[in-house]
Amino acid sequence: MSEAAEFTNPPDSEIRRILARPTTVAVVGCSADPGRDSLRIAMLLKSKGFRVIPVNPQLAPDALLDSLGERCYPTLEAIPGPVEFVDVFRRPEHLPAIADEAIKKGARILWGQLGVVNREAAARAAEAGLTVVMDRCPAIEYRRLF
Repeated sequence: MSEAAEFTNPPDSEIRRILARPTTVAVVGCSADPGRDSLRIAMLLKSKGFRVIPVNPQLAPDALLDSLGERCYPTLEAIPGPVEFVDVFRRPEHLPAIADEAIKKGARILWGQLGVVNREAAARAAEAGLTVVMDRCPAIEYRRLF
């Protein structure tokens, strides 16, 4: 059985609530390339009223200033101030470490994009009280639920 089959996302009502309540979201794995899904989704979330903070250790600290109006940070921990929602564009094997960072940061939501599924990370995050969504895309969820 695949990890995706063993994990159950929250009900649509909870996903709708997450997306309907703009807050601060860190987009882990955000790219500066406008052709990449990570930047497109970051821009979508920003257009919906979220404060979007890019996280990517390979980018210069101000790489996404023009695109998102925010400084890019190398880790969740480096972001000054609270982050409520962590949206992950990294391979599934990176999700456990990102979940640990999200827990330490005090996030309330851990969201793995399409194909980003890791049961171990989901269990740790859920045990710490985070709402976990995996293998979903906010753009698709907006079209489907609103």
